Amino acid sequence: MIVSPRVKSATFFVVSLLLIGCAERGEEQSPSGELTLGSSLVWDVSLWGNPRAATEAVEALARIVEDRTAGAWRMRLHYGEAVSKARENLDGLAIGAFEAAMVCNFYHPQKNPALMVLSLPFLPMETEQNSRRVRTAVYSHPAVVAEFARWNGTLYTSTYLPQYEFMGTGRPPIVIEDWRGKTVRAGGGIGQVMRLLGATPTSSTATEVYTGVQQGTMDAASFPFTYGHVAYRIHEVADWFTSNLSPGSADCPIVFASSALDALSDEQRRLLEAIREEVDTAQFAAYREIDIENLPMLRHSLTEVTYTTEQREILQQTVGREVIDNWIAANEADFDARGLVELVFGAVGRTYP
Repeated sequence: MIVSPRVKSATFFVVSLLLIGCAERGEEQSPSGELTLGSSLVWDVSLWGNPRAATEAVEALARIVEDRTAGAWRMRLHYGEAVSKARENLDGLAIGAFEAAMVCNFYHPQKNPALMVLSLPFLPMETEQNSRRVRTAVYSHPAVVAEFARWNGTLYTSTYLPQYEFMGTGRPPIVIEDWRGKTVRAGGGIGQVMRLLGATPTSSTATEVYTGVQQGTMDAASFPFTYGHVAYRIHEVADWFTSNLSPGSADCPIVFASSALDALSDEQRRLLEAIREEVDTAQFAAYREIDIENLPMLRHSLTEVTYTTEQREILQQTVGREVIDNWIAANEADFDARGLVELVFGAVGRTYP
């Protein structure tokens, strides 16, 4: 919607919002598409769940943009799937329903097959620095750029999900063989590892897990540790948790609608580039802070399960390697799957295999 500063009466403003379903698009543009002095811009951002550690990147982005533009550019954050289902955020970007969204790759692997490389097991992302290097490299790979372009999407930055762990009920999986027969919430490569270990994986969305664990339809759930389990209150219905299995992660990036990005002025695009590191720093800090709060609480109320270095190395060299090789074979006809895996390891100075 184009709103002229000369007609910003309260009545016109309310009627205009109603005409577009109460979604603001309050910018005045010159023929070049750049915002004119005195105008305002509102971007709608589609999210799911409640504010939590993993949404800090989006929240920091919104805060910083509004601050640096003196309120002329605001990002309105819609939590709880208020404007789109979590699995449909790419579809919403494609039709211009909102200007930005958080997207989780394993919610719809068929929509972002190349980005699924970041859900493969036992990737070298054990540290914050390595996680950032790997994800940044993957975001610039031609296959990843192209698949998001098909959805009118441009990857901005990651929410840098930490390594996953499991939390569950019943008998704790003290040894690897104890996973056999369990039903677990695990998507992507982590789910495939669990299948090879004899478990039955399901890719339920985060908001469905509490009920599944509570009612016994799933024995355990993997989430980014520690924030994910506590954010979705899984610890309230669980008996145990793993703390060092570290089977892998997933990727839930912040994605901009390319059409909205193209409509910005050069100055606004430069602003987004300039503040990206500040946004990333805020995201990593949020995870560290929540761990300080969560870990003592979890250790006090639940049984902690740990594995030896030898157990983890065996998993990495057997089922982990098998899942990665299978992923390469399944995708190499569609894009440079091996090149993507090699890029991941090369980003931190390692090689694959």
